[in-house]
Amino acid sequence: MHIKALSKLALLGFLASVVAHPGEEHHELNKEHSLRIREYKEQTRRGLAACGSKMKRSGVTARAEARRRVAASQHRKRALELRDTDAVLNTTHNATGSGMTMFTPESTLFASNTSCALNPEGETGPYWVKGEHIRSDLRERQAGVPMVIDGQFLDVETCEPIQGLWWDVWNCNATGVYSGLVATGNGNTDDTSNLNATFLRGVQQSDADGVVQFQSVFPGHYSGRTTHIHMVAHLNATVLANNTLTGGSVAHVGQLFWDQDLINAVEATYPYNTNDIAITENADDRVFSTETADTDSVPVLEYVYLGPELSDGVFGWVTIAVNTSATYDPNYSYVYTASGGVAESGGTVTVNKNKR
Repeated sequence: MHIKALSKLALLGFLASVVAHPGEEHHELNKEHSLRIREYKEQTRRGLAACGSKMKRSGVTARAEARRRVAASQHRKRALELRDTDAVLNTTHNATGSGMTMFTPESTLFASNTSCALNPEGETGPYWVKGEHIRSDLRERQAGVPMVIDGQFLDVETCEPIQGLWWDVWNCNATGVYSGLVATGNGNTDDTSNLNATFLRGVQQSDADGVVQFQSVFPGHYSGRTTHIHMVAHLNATVLANNTLTGGSVAHVGQLFWDQDLINAVEATYPYNTNDIAITENADDRVFSTETADTDSVPVLEYVYLGPELSDGVFGWVTIAVNTSATYDPNYSYVYTASGGVAESGGTVTVNKNKR
């Protein structure tokens, strides 16, 4: 099945702008809207499956396997045999099948990629900060479980990797605090220095295989939301002299998640366990439910441990399907400038239907 026809569904099937943090409004999606999203996800999933043979012929699949195998090995803290963790993915998005152990070769582990985010449009959340730096290492000495994430972007219309896309990601730190803002429900409101902080935020450009990779820290939690990572995908943006982006268009907005078992294991460690706010699990998270209900879409990262212990870190990967003909105007509340962070709101998360 060729999936070019899905572009119209993508333009119709975007999610309304919804925010999910203390003090924000929650809006319910109507039935018709939800059905459109479901139809898009299901048809795009089938279309991407049909892309498999094309990707194999062009070498994209083999290069992805080799790249992830090397990346996982490079990020391991000590010399180990090639192996993955026995705490592998749950059956809803385990690309390598059940029964994996820490001694399964990584050549088997990375041979497929079944985690795939298919939502035509997700929630930006309230704390996207425009103007973050282009960089691959987002850690800035933040405490917590090391995290490496590998995203591969595919064009739903052509099955081709998207080269030159800018992946903008951000997540809260181990105790549930976002950098770049001062707001109720986001840590200590008396700490005005956080407005100028940039930890766990950054932008990177995809390579010829549509791949972007970041080093970061596994996110913690805050009230009302499960553990997640935010993302925005920019196309045709311009790099400024200060190593930030301007212009272009936003072709995708969404969120990524982790297995609940992995989240529970991380939350039991320091400093995650110093956060006394009640944990919201995936099953109870509004956004997770919206993104995964009645569809094959799997916006959950597959992963392996980077060593024998969780403290060694996790390596996660996901494929993200993007309709490059769509354009969105994601909402934001802050902008990072040459002088630091500035409170400034804008964006609507709407689709420009004149652009095809």
